[in-house]
Amino acid sequence: MTDLALKSESRIVHQSNGVQIRQVTDHPSIHHQPFFFVDAWDAAMSFLVLISHRTGKPQIYVEREPGAELVQLTEEPALAEWSVIPSKDGRWIYYVAGQEGKRVSTRDGTVETLAHFDSTEMREAGMVGAAMGTTALSASGRYWAVPVKAGKVSQFWMIDTEAQSAEVFLEAPTIGHPQFCPDDEDLILYAGPMTDRVWITDRAGNNRRIFEREHDLQWITHEVWRPGHRTVLFVDWPNGMGEIDPDTGAVTPITDFPVWHGAPDATGSKLVCDTNFPDRGLHVLDLSGADAPRFLTEPKATSQGAHWAHPFPYNNGPVKVHAPQHTHPHPRFSPDGKQVVYTSDASGYAQVFVLATG
Repeated sequence: MTDLALKSESRIVHQSNGVQIRQVTDHPSIHHQPFFFVDAWDAAMSFLVLISHRTGKPQIYVEREPGAELVQLTEEPALAEWSVIPSKDGRWIYYVAGQEGKRVSTRDGTVETLAHFDSTEMREAGMVGAAMGTTALSASGRYWAVPVKAGKVSQFWMIDTEAQSAEVFLEAPTIGHPQFCPDDEDLILYAGPMTDRVWITDRAGNNRRIFEREHDLQWITHEVWRPGHRTVLFVDWPNGMGEIDPDTGAVTPITDFPVWHGAPDATGSKLVCDTNFPDRGLHVLDLSGADAPRFLTEPKATSQGAHWAHPFPYNNGPVKVHAPQHTHPHPRFSPDGKQVVYTSDASGYAQVFVLATG
């Protein structure tokens, strides 16, 4: 579609002690940035990408400068809203719509179809994990990895965005939350079943488990690569975080702070996180352990998902939970590490906010 510009909705909602919070969206509908391990900006920060339901269905929008008008880039009848991921060079935003893998130009709204997936299911049922339909794009933007539920298995599709080719390179019981290693384009992290969660694969489909939980009550979740270290950070809910060396399997405790969704900055030196049960707000953690966690703000998001308040619920198989993801803050640093994007539905509608610390 030709991009459609809307009037800016940006306003400053807080400014004191060197912290400024800007509300980016202000329409009575659902808004959110991409998932917490997905960049919301391109590397040059020439735009901020967000998803808005203001037309009645989720669509992709960008804000090309802080406080500028919002530009609608897609008009899809079946956008998988958590599949959205921008390329670092700022040229494209990739997404799944219906049974197709597509990308939209951030310059003029041109849409290209890169793959057709032979599945009527596409994603697992539910609101969490593999049901969200998140996808992974390599740092160069050449490779796009898309999990697709197809009958009793999940297929991992690899799309070569330069050659415009697509093929299934791995099948597994569950493939959720895929992430290319920022330091190695031949390494992809993904979540297996809730009871056997942390896996990696190369682009040829040679997969292996890199972590096995210690007991049936241990709740491993929200894995993410640590840039510059080629290691994986994971949440041991609600007891803190650990770090896995995928080559040796060595596991190192990082913090006992109750991180919920935690995403490191581009250098891998610090991490921003939200909290829940209890909600203590957003914090920044020094991953070296030298400094205490630093409070940023209290989003007052509803953070729905009552199962998080109880012991690990998945030992006997899938559990139906009500956890709409747009009610979670999912904070993430900007590429320059000076801003944090997050979502809050405190007003009754989920809106996108950007916090700047200088």
